Amino acid sequence: MSSSYPRRALVSVSDKTELGPFVRGLVELGFEILSTGGTRRFLDELGIDVIDVSTYTGFPEIFDGRVKTLHPKIHGAILGRPDQEKDQAAIREHGIVPFELVVCNLYPFEKTIQQEGVTLPEAIEQIDIGGPSMIRSAAKNHAYVAVISRPSQYAGVLGELQAGALNESTRRALAAAAFEMTARYDRAIADYLASAADVETTAPETAGEQDRWPRLLSLRFQRKDVLRYGENPHQQAAFYVDADAAPGTLAATEQLHGKPLSYNNLLDLNSALAIVREQSDPCAVVIKHNNPCGCAIGETLSAAFDGAYEGDPQSAFGSVIGLNRPLDLATAEQLCLANRFIEAILAPGFEEEAFEALTTRPKWKNNVRLMRCGALGSESSGGSDFRPVAGGLLAQDIDEGPDAPESWKSVTEREPTPTQRRDLEFAWSVCRHVKSNAIVLAKGGALVGVGAGQMSRVDAAFIAAHKAGDRSQGAVVASDAFFPFRDGVDEVAKTGITAIIQPGGSRGDDEVIKACNEQGLAMVFTSRRHFKH
Repeated sequence: MSSSYPRRALVSVSDKTELGPFVRGLVELGFEILSTGGTRRFLDELGIDVIDVSTYTGFPEIFDGRVKTLHPKIHGAILGRPDQEKDQAAIREHGIVPFELVVCNLYPFEKTIQQEGVTLPEAIEQIDIGGPSMIRSAAKNHAYVAVISRPSQYAGVLGELQAGALNESTRRALAAAAFEMTARYDRAIADYLASAADVETTAPETAGEQDRWPRLLSLRFQRKDVLRYGENPHQQAAFYVDADAAPGTLAATEQLHGKPLSYNNLLDLNSALAIVREQSDPCAVVIKHNNPCGCAIGETLSAAFDGAYEGDPQSAFGSVIGLNRPLDLATAEQLCLANRFIEAILAPGFEEEAFEALTTRPKWKNNVRLMRCGALGSESSGGSDFRPVAGGLLAQDIDEGPDAPESWKSVTEREPTPTQRRDLEFAWSVCRHVKSNAIVLAKGGALVGVGAGQMSRVDAAFIAAHKAGDRSQGAVVASDAFFPFRDGVDEVAKTGITAIIQPGGSRGDDEVIKACNEQGLAMVFTSRRHFKH
């Protein structure tokens, strides 16, 4: 910037987080501050001298503030190149004072449209015009004008300015972040308006479905990690996260210890998180190859872990553990027992003594990944599940949130006892997280056998019974989808189980119910399927 011009920063923001200290720092460096509307009033109240944009342009804000920065003296001050002769001539002729910084973020359009009951006119008023124009202009001319579009950038920018000047790589990074912001902003507006157009041209009974699934879908994620490899060593892989990932999600989880995470670790951790967050009692789950090989609830976390690990100790070697309570020393002691090898542990927190035990005692102490996921809520996220297919993408609602046990129907002569009912509810809550075809056996609030991912439901029942062994006596069974024939029921009935929970809805329901009555089993229909392909 030529020394013949005063140092100027244009400041116009919707999000005023940390703005005061940043602008004060600029003033201390000799910057004059130009601002508009609410930002100018905010800075005035902090006692910071501000030049009103209208004073500089000689043109007032009009249309209730819709037009205030859309002026040649503003964009000339942003786009002008003070070291080029023709630009210098135009700057002098029109009384333009170049900006060194543009500090700008946008009207909260995305937050506005997420509010219940917001109208189309209300949403349209939150479409920022001047902000994106200034941001894009500064980003284009970033060699001369640095653009600061996020409060998280304030400290770094101020530090470099205090040390001398912004370097070229910082300017480029700021410009890239600015274009990323405006691209996301425009995409949100386009998707919203396309959805609104769909609703207006769609029959009322399907309007909600059209609004849920816009005609154009854009997904933007930030790369968090480059992984060593994917599912197999010959596959490259990376981990991308939503920039606005909610607390309690895998994307917001913090690694406290251990080796870098692998692709398979992340898949297993996500499955563990999905299961434990649904339980209100202390819960532990043991995940192997993206399926729970053990899961239990208990009065304490250590009791829950003991029940979960005993579900299938052989498969638990090299597993991922999920917990819905901060990991305490009693549970850590069990994890550290000889001949137990754990790849990763996810929990809302780690008590100091438990953390020390896990990182100093077992042979795998240096390698185990300890993941703090923060507080877990059981509420539905309302999110979507996306899966790539050749040449496209499938989208669906995430299968989450509690079912409604009060709507379940007992269909056999024998009713489940209260104890069996509790086990049925537990088995059903876990069964949805097992790959289809899925059969799980549970007893006393713990899985005792799991049959996952089988092409035949009879095979899934056979494997679950084999895993359970003698522990199947008095257990209950959950099936993620209906039994089409009685053969699946006959298979699990051999093991000494007492009750079954399944969706029902098969043409063979009468035959299946008859099989249960013949063998003295209670059976409950949920009327909801939980396939997980």
